[in-house]
Amino acid sequence: MSKHTEIRFEDAITESLTTAGGYALGDPDGFDAERGLFPDDVIAFIEATQAKRWASLQEFHGDRAKGTLLDSLCKELSAKGSLHVLRHGFKCFGKTWKLAYFAPASGMNPDALADYAANRLTATRQVHFDPKQKGLSLDLVLSVNGLPIVTMELKNQMSGQTVEHAKKQYKFDRDPTCPIFRFKERALVHFAVDTDLAYMTTRLSGSKTFFLPFNKGHGHGAGNPPDEGNYRTAYLWEEVLTKDSLMDILARYLHLEVKETKVVTARGIKTSRKETMIFPRYHQLDVVRGLVADAKAKGPSHNYLVQHSAGSGKSNSIAWLAHRLSSLHDDNDQKVFSTVVVITDRRVLDQQLQDTIYQFEHKQGVVEKIDENTQQLAKALSSGVPIVITTIQKFPFIAQALDTLSKKGEGVQIDTSGKSFAVIVDEAHSSQSGETAMELRKVLNREGIAATIAEQIIDDEEEQNLSDEAKEALFQEMLKRPRQKNISFFAFTATPKFKTLAVFNEPGPNGKPPFHHYSMRQAIEEGFIMDVLKNYTTYKAYYGLIKSIEDDPEVPRKKAAKQLARFMSLHPHNIAQKVEVIIEHFRHHTRHKIGGRAKAMVVTGSRLHAVRYKLAFDKYVKDKGYGDIKALVAFSGSVKDPDFPDKEYTEVGMNKGIKESELPEKFGTEEYQVLLVADKYQTGFDQPLLHTMYVDKRLSGIQAVQTLSRLNRRTAGKEDTFVLDFVNERDEIFQSFKDYYETTDAGEAPDPHQLYELQHSIEEWRVFGSDEVGQVCEVWFKNRKEPTASDHRNMNALIDLAVERFTALEDADRELLRGKLTSFRNLYAFLSQVVPYQDSDQEKLYTYLRLLIPKLPKRAEDDPFQLSDEVELQFYRLQKISEGSIDLSQGEAEPLKGPTEVGSGVSKDEAVQLSLLVDTLNERFGTEFDKADELFFDQVVEVATGKEKLREAARANTLDNFSLVFNSMLEGMFIERMDGNEEIFAKLMNDDRFREAAANGLVKRVYDSIVGNEDPSAN
Repeated sequence: MSKHTEIRFEDAITESLTTAGGYALGDPDGFDAERGLFPDDVIAFIEATQAKRWASLQEFHGDRAKGTLLDSLCKELSAKGSLHVLRHGFKCFGKTWKLAYFAPASGMNPDALADYAANRLTATRQVHFDPKQKGLSLDLVLSVNGLPIVTMELKNQMSGQTVEHAKKQYKFDRDPTCPIFRFKERALVHFAVDTDLAYMTTRLSGSKTFFLPFNKGHGHGAGNPPDEGNYRTAYLWEEVLTKDSLMDILARYLHLEVKETKVVTARGIKTSRKETMIFPRYHQLDVVRGLVADAKAKGPSHNYLVQHSAGSGKSNSIAWLAHRLSSLHDDNDQKVFSTVVVITDRRVLDQQLQDTIYQFEHKQGVVEKIDENTQQLAKALSSGVPIVITTIQKFPFIAQALDTLSKKGEGVQIDTSGKSFAVIVDEAHSSQSGETAMELRKVLNREGIAATIAEQIIDDEEEQNLSDEAKEALFQEMLKRPRQKNISFFAFTATPKFKTLAVFNEPGPNGKPPFHHYSMRQAIEEGFIMDVLKNYTTYKAYYGLIKSIEDDPEVPRKKAAKQLARFMSLHPHNIAQKVEVIIEHFRHHTRHKIGGRAKAMVVTGSRLHAVRYKLAFDKYVKDKGYGDIKALVAFSGSVKDPDFPDKEYTEVGMNKGIKESELPEKFGTEEYQVLLVADKYQTGFDQPLLHTMYVDKRLSGIQAVQTLSRLNRRTAGKEDTFVLDFVNERDEIFQSFKDYYETTDAGEAPDPHQLYELQHSIEEWRVFGSDEVGQVCEVWFKNRKEPTASDHRNMNALIDLAVERFTALEDADRELLRGKLTSFRNLYAFLSQVVPYQDSDQEKLYTYLRLLIPKLPKRAEDDPFQLSDEVELQFYRLQKISEGSIDLSQGEAEPLKGPTEVGSGVSKDEAVQLSLLVDTLNERFGTEFDKADELFFDQVVEVATGKEKLREAARANTLDNFSLVFNSMLEGMFIERMDGNEEIFAKLMNDDRFREAAANGLVKRVYDSIVGNEDPSAN
């Protein structure tokens, strides 16, 4: 067995690094354990690259020059850290000395390339590192110009030791205070490696040292795949630690992450500062380099999907990718992308991107966060800021922002000719493929679209029934839909939908999207996230209802069943029983977890449920005299309980004055243990102390994955999680997670010809004709920016012709046709991004249907139905049905389905967080809209505030008089902003009371914004 000892493994690695990896073999005797570096290598690099400066130092100090320089270097390493010194040099007697040169972004500077070639990387075996215990040695040390950067402890299974022994060696036999191991000051990463697995850490802390896996993954799980004729871990030294790769990591990836948290102490609030050296995990390095290489080879006009599980470190991956793409040059030394645009709604990512990239560039102005208004975005795009961080909702207002800036005398031009853009999407979901995302494409390819329009208008012989002005606007809408030649998208998500896979479809290694994949299974097996399904218990409520009135009226079956279920779920006895189970379970099974800091979330079915849960929770705790459990509640707007109509509840009121913005931080304190939520904090909420979730809401698909994944964050002392589900079946939860556990496959792709079949089928109904479609489109496209009152009147009159014919149809025919109209609208919106149709007839029909569908009469079954005092509870029993793990390794995932079938099905609404205005309307009219609908009102306010006519009216009138002018223009502004807001648009067009309430809320916001000189886009 002597042939297969640890030394042979060390031989193989060193041979690879010194023959093919760009390293020289180092001399272990040359290591200075006191200084923690190789002095002769440092001086040799200085002499070779900064000869004049070194000669001057020698002339001044003589024989003491070497010691003087090394002493200055060690002081700077202690004060600023080795990463800072490598990137920016160190000071010695008023001069800045370089300790490394990094590869330039392009080959246009031969001197920079020569400097980079002068770096001397060494691989040194058996380095005696400890000044006190001189017999101890490290298996392998990798150094850059004499400064140790990487240490490695190697183990060979054939000699009876594994990577676990290497990790123990670092924890118990390596003193973290030794110069070479001091955090930030010398070596930046430490690898524990055997022939199968690799682990890393950037900080030695004795027994508390935490190692992260640095493995490629195997079969969508942890570990490494076999490598024919080689070690499974050979990628580490043959790919990651080669000279060019390590220098690239030092220049563009490694960074110091600083987190500050407030800690309540007996002496007041203190700030705790935690520093972490971030070395990229393998999948992060692999995805960024893969995307960069593909973009360099192919250029723009490609859409990439990165499917990375929660726990993948997405924020860092995005920061690294943005920085690399902003300086990327092709083989001809031409920049691939003029500007990188990062689309995100996360404030945390804003700051993290800026902090991370500043460490790389060490200068301001590389990153600009758009946190003011759309005018700021317009200026950033026009000035060529390398990296712009913004929300997608600002792009539809670019044209208006340019006009406003021009009126202010600050005119700017966004010239996209000859420019290309990389758009990084923080969360790729359906809204990124909607009308707002298409506005982004239109803005970033203005000149390209304009040139194509000019060609098409000249060549177009079919489109004779539109004026040139309307025709140009029509082509502009049509051309913004497909992929743009000068834009590449890089979209990240853990839970892609069918549309996401179809739109961001650049193939990965298996020939299908996603381009890169880091699975939920691998993240769980590698220990980055918890398996939230490992302890899953379901309860079921058995109850009986009786009719409490003498009459036996006929009621709609489905609606009555839904109302009965709601009656039961809101019944005080039902909630009281569940609250008892929750509180007693938490006190006996959860409270002591995570060192007594464990917290729980209760997911309720509606805002009214959340209110009743909070009342029942507080009552039970008070009745029992419990002082060890307190709850907060989270819901939007205000809620009136129909059983107590005089009482109104708000989140702030029920939480005794805690502001909405303060709630996450308050919940993180020791004072509160349970958070009761209604469509809030179910996505994007990161609280590692969440251990248990009590579910009293129907969950499925992506919503189930996102909600239950609130538990998956790891923290010190968190060993497991627990779910108690009162509503859902285990099989439903299994299938929801299975789709995203390993691979996510898209089902059958829609047939592009299906649109033509649909179009023909719709035309056969003769509810409208092509001439009416053309007339409506002429009005719609001719004067998009400033439509007049007569435009809106004429358009409504034309559409009403079709509404009357539709109304005259039989009930069954109406619903069949409604389904076809809706299917065409949805299918065209999707397929036009995937297939370059450029068929003006279909674009006109799509536009016409978006205006027609909201005006069609509602279905009879859409009318509200209520059961009031007609039933009451007869008996009730809550029983545990199952407990244990939901094993995702079993069974098969089902492919995601896309819009391939034509039907008249009605989509089910899902309520999410609401704004105050939308909540007011919901409470008054029983309407439920999601967060995206809130943007409708924000957009109307921004458009209205920018109209000069309204600005003049506001300055010259009282609010009452201003309202007359505002209301005369309001319908036009609603129509302008109907994109992606068809449901709320229909309500506004068809419900006078609803429209009046909305107008009353909007007019005051607009008036206050103008008179108070507020910019509504900054809201």
